[in-house]
Order: sequence, then C-alpha cells, then structure tokens
Amino acid sequence: MTVRLALPREADSVPAVRRLLRSALDVLHVNRRVSDDLEIAITEACSNVVRHASGTDTFEVRLDVADDRCSIDVSDDGPGFDPDSPGTPPASSSEHGRGLMLIKALGENVRMHSVPRRGSLIHFEKSFA
Repeated sequence: MTVRLALPREADSVPAVRRLLRSALDVLHVNRRVSDDLEIAITEACSNVVRHASGTDTFEVRLDVADDRCSIDVSDDGPGFDPDSPGTPPASSSEHGRGLMLIKALGENVRMHSVPRRGSLIHFEKSFA
C-alpha cells in the first residue's frame, strides 16, 4: 500500500498522519514495538515541519507499507536545515530538540536531505521481521 498525502502545515495534521499509519500497521498485524517506533518517528518528522518549515503552507507525507517493511518520506518546501549539524544538545529538562535524534535511533536507512530555501526530505524505514 502506498499513500501520498499533501497536508496543511498545522498541528492538526500530525495526529491525522499518525492515525493513518497506525491503521495501516494494524491491518498488517505489525508488532506493537515496531508500530510504536514508527509512530514516534513520523510524529517527530511531521512536528519538525510544522514547527520549523516557515514560508510554506503545506508538506507531503508518503507511506509505503509492505508485508515486511514500511518506508516513510516527509518533505516540505521550507527554508531547510543542516542535516549533518548536530546542533546544540537540548537541556535535560527540555521537551524539544530531540526529533532528528529520535528518528535516527528508531528508524532504519535514515536519510535526510535539505537545500537552503528549497526544502527538506526526511526518509526512514523499518522492517517488520
């Protein structure tokens, strides 16, 4: 199953994407740990767009769900970011600043591509095996 969504860059889009992913994974009886990892990663990727992709009104999510793996792309036309920059580590009491780190920790084959003033793409996968 492949689903491609063009979404408004607003907070309500994040739980909508998460519910769609959860429904697809439930249909395939994907184990809960893998499902939870993917839900956290997609939430972080979409939240980053909503929070940081100023200058664009929409973003796109593509879900490719197969019998043995899920592949997710989240892209936008915002100002971009430096995917290789570690940035400033968040304070231990902060609730923000860990999104990319979580995506890298929970996903497989994680790729981040960004071009200043032309947008960003975050790609990650997870096998069900």
